[in-house]
Amino acid sequence: MGEMVTIPIEEYKALQEAAEDLADIRASERVKAAVERGDDEYVPAELVNRILAGESPLRVWREYRGLTQLALSEAAGVNRAQIAQIESGKQVGSVQTLKSLAEHLGVTIDDLI
Repeated sequence: MGEMVTIPIEEYKALQEAAEDLADIRASERVKAAVERGDDEYVPAELVNRILAGESPLRVWREYRGLTQLALSEAAGVNRAQIAQIESGKQVGSVQTLKSLAEHLGVTIDDLI
């Protein structure tokens, strides 16, 4: 066993807390850098709260991007009625459909399901 140091528990806890703070700071810096590169974006709490409250993620993201169902339909090559059915929960949508919608909304498929 190597060298050992004995310190008071309060000092040990303070060092642990400082290490956790440093990890949080580094994580925050990575997020900020990703946003600056355009690899990520900040999402308003209102948007997250709407999704958590049970609203259709597709509808929430579409409205957040300022698109109508028709505009998204034309851009993504997906039938507008299918978008309406996905938003209402009557249909899930195929992987290809969700992929196209996600691409045109600038999100991942996971963000839509």
